[in-house]
Amino acid sequence: MTDISHAAAGSARSLPLRVLDVPGRVVDRLGQGARDVALVAVRVALAVPFFNSGLTKWDGFGRLSAGAVYLFTEEFRLHLFGAEIAYPLPKLMAAMAGSAEIALPILLVAGLATRWAALGLLGMTAVVQLTVPDGWANFHLPWAAMALALTVFGPGRLALDRFLATPPSCGDRSPGGSV
Repeated sequence: MTDISHAAAGSARSLPLRVLDVPGRVVDRLGQGARDVALVAVRVALAVPFFNSGLTKWDGFGRLSAGAVYLFTEEFRLHLFGAEIAYPLPKLMAAMAGSAEIALPILLVAGLATRWAALGLLGMTAVVQLTVPDGWANFHLPWAAMALALTVFGPGRLALDRFLATPPSCGDRSPGGSV
């Protein structure tokens, strides 16, 4: 085989690999900005369902809705070890859930205390999974994946965290130097 035929065979074999890498090369050309926009999208995508759920739990400032009290008192059960256990202190649980479902998404969208907000929503997702075990594939799994991604990668550069943080240290684990 000649050098030319080796080169042609090598490029023909690597064509599928080159095609598979096109999205990665495009993102690399766009730079950190593309990653930052993607992290904003993940923050918003995770925040929306929780915020909407939080809105349904309140009838004005500090007033739990009758529906929320009813759900936590009569309908919602924790599915643990094959048993269905009523929520302890259901009014308090409804108030805590409703408060967290409003506050944590706001922090997430603003990019303020992003990792803590994501961890809080991950914990809420675990409780929701124990309450509604059939929702894992369509809702809880994507929520958990988004919360984990934000916990690991941080909010990106388009976040209040970045502006309030001290300069990144050598041990900074997040892309874009955000906290």
